[in-house]
Amino acid sequence: MAATDTAPAPSSPSKLKIFARRLTSSIILWTVVIWALFYSQKIISNIVFLTVMMTLAGVGLLEFYHLVEKRGLVCFKEWGLIGGLLLMGSEFCYLAAGLGDVTRPSKANDFEMSFLILFVLGLCLRQFFSKSNTAGILAISTTLFGLMYVPWLLDFIQKINFFPRVEGTYYVLYFILVTKFSDMGAYVTGSLIGKHKMIPRISPGKTWEGFGGAVVWSTGASLIYAHYAQAHMPAMNWMHATILGVVLSVAAVVGDLIESLFKREAGVKDSGAFFPGIGGILDLLDSLLFNAPLMYLYLRHVLTH
Repeated sequence: MAATDTAPAPSSPSKLKIFARRLTSSIILWTVVIWALFYSQKIISNIVFLTVMMTLAGVGLLEFYHLVEKRGLVCFKEWGLIGGLLLMGSEFCYLAAGLGDVTRPSKANDFEMSFLILFVLGLCLRQFFSKSNTAGILAISTTLFGLMYVPWLLDFIQKINFFPRVEGTYYVLYFILVTKFSDMGAYVTGSLIGKHKMIPRISPGKTWEGFGGAVVWSTGASLIYAHYAQAHMPAMNWMHATILGVVLSVAAVVGDLIESLFKREAGVKDSGAFFPGIGGILDLLDSLLFNAPLMYLYLRHVLTH
C-alpha cells in the first residue's frame, strides 16, 4: 500500500499575535473615528463621522441578521437594514443639521421614538403582504430586535457627540477609550493569570481574573483621561470618573457576553471577518453598544443636571 502524506494541521496563532492583530485593527479604526471627531473643518468632520456611523450600523445589523438566519429563524433583513440606516441618517440630520430643537435632549428622544413607532407599523404592514411567511410574530420580533440592538444603541453615540451645552466629542472619545481599556484589561489579565471561568457555557475564555482586570484598567483610564481633559469636561471630577470607570467596565463585559450568547446559539466563532484578529463589526461593537446609552444617560441626568 502506498504511503500517503498528510499535511500538518495549521497551528493556531499565539495569544500575543491575536492581541497584536486586535490592537492594530482597533488603532486604525479608532484613529479614523477620532480624526473625524476633531477635524477642524466641521463639514468634512460630519461627513466622515456619519459615514463611519452608517457603515458600523449597516454592516453590524447585517451580521446580526446573519446570526438569526444561522439559528434557523426568519427576519425581514432588507426592511431592517433600510430602517436602521434611516434611523441613523435621520437622527444625524435632526441633530447636526439643526432640523429640530437640539437644545432640548428630550426632543431628540421624542423624534427617535416616533421613528420606532413607524418602523413597527411598517413591519406589520410588511407581514400583511407576505404570501409565504407564516411566522409573522417571529419575523417582526427578530427584525425589530436587530434594529434596537445595533443601530438604536449605536445612535446614542450621535446623541452624545451633539449633546447641547458640552463639548460632546470629548465625551465620545472618553467612553470609547474607557470601554476599549476594559476590553484590553480583560484580555491581557485573563490571558496572563485567568483561571476561574465566569460563564463557560457562553464564553469559555472569560475569567473572573479578566473581569477584575477590565474594571481596574477601565477605571484607571477614566481617571487619567478625566484629569487631562478637565478643561473640556469640567463636570467630570474624580468621583464621576471612578463611578463611570466601574459602570462602563462592567457593562462592557456584559455586552461582550451578550454577543457571545448570540454567536454560540448561531454556532459561529465570530460575527464576521471584517477586522483581522477581531472578527466582524459586532465583535468590535459588542462592548460599546450598551455603554453608549449608559454614557448618554449619565451625561444628561448627572453631569449636566
